[in-house]
Amino acid sequence: MIDLKKLREDPEFFRWALRHKNRDPGLVDRVLELDRAWRAAQHRLDELRAQQNRLSEEVPRLSGEERQHRIRQLRELAASIREAEQEVRARREELDRVLLQLPNPPHPSVPAGTDERDNVPVRYWGAKPQFDFPPRDHIELGLALGILDFERAASTSGTRFYFLRGDGVRLQLALTHFAVDFLVSEGFVPVYPPTLVRSRVVLGAMGGVDLDEQMVYRVAQDDLCLIGTSEHPLVAMHMDEVLDAGQLPMRYVGVSTCYRREAGTYGRESRGLYRVHQFEKVEMVSFAHPDRSWEEHEYLVSLEERLVQQLGLPYRVVLICGGDLGDPAAKKYDLEVWMPGRGDYGETHSCSNCTDFQARRLGIRFREGGRTDYVHTLNGTALAMTRTLLALLENYQQPDGSVRIPQALVPYTGFEVLRPVR
Repeated sequence: MIDLKKLREDPEFFRWALRHKNRDPGLVDRVLELDRAWRAAQHRLDELRAQQNRLSEEVPRLSGEERQHRIRQLRELAASIREAEQEVRARREELDRVLLQLPNPPHPSVPAGTDERDNVPVRYWGAKPQFDFPPRDHIELGLALGILDFERAASTSGTRFYFLRGDGVRLQLALTHFAVDFLVSEGFVPVYPPTLVRSRVVLGAMGGVDLDEQMVYRVAQDDLCLIGTSEHPLVAMHMDEVLDAGQLPMRYVGVSTCYRREAGTYGRESRGLYRVHQFEKVEMVSFAHPDRSWEEHEYLVSLEERLVQQLGLPYRVVLICGGDLGDPAAKKYDLEVWMPGRGDYGETHSCSNCTDFQARRLGIRFREGGRTDYVHTLNGTALAMTRTLLALLENYQQPDGSVRIPQALVPYTGFEVLRPVR
């Protein structure tokens, strides 16, 4: 949620912010209109309560008919106050519902644009592999290696599920341990979070007013949702708390299974491992002081890059434009790894500074001296296993269909090569 006081003081900035995120700037005027109505109702309620206090103070000094008259006035006034209180609540609920529709304003460095075609590459790393044989995509490689089974998964669960088998499981576990060990060495606290969370948590983290059931699996009768990323429970782990400024930044690395409905996505991104309904992920979350969150943002991106560099995967870092930026993020980088099967870079990591947007919705503050303020929350992918496996298979494939294991992972796998089983 945005700061209503700041919107009152500088509505034009928020109109710019909405235009920059390709949203209707008229929302600002609607907020201001509802804010005026709410404050007017609150002012009337305050006047009624003040009148009630004055009349109540007079009653002990009165007697007879005059006293009875004043008591009747107080009863009528109490009924008016109850009506006024209901109006204030209704006005505030209406105001809050529109406020919840406003996204986090983008940072001034976020480029203008409509969608992913307007995102801006900012740097590249690594050389793309050159093959002297016809390269295979990860689906063909995974089937030949005996580590992927899409057909049986479709029978048990439907499309966009998969069985990961044999040494593929060992490779995924190696990636998990590798990422966690690296981040623990950087001072992150490892966490296995719940994978079912209340709808308030999802809305607090993702923004909006209602759950996006195109993306979120929901268990309606229990008011629970399957998480799409461990960012959501990790951020909410401190909801409605006041942290000590001296503890910041507080950094966590979450390990979890993630679930996404991905309704409405088709084409090449729905093939194989690139966009599935269930996957494992290692995620970074940081609670930072507002004065240092932009420095923290660049630090998290640098950790993502160091992880991918150790895996030897060529990549580029892309700055996300305003129109492709979700509600919570004020600024976001994607890290895209080269995927030979696509003949293009594909997103494997994202890293967002959500400033105080999630903290306001979830009530996460910090105390410094005699004041409290909202923390800034940041999140970044350490490794998303399906897309990392995809990239490793395709970039490290050999002419005989085997796949080399990056040297950084060998101590975790105990083997150096994945070999075909057929």
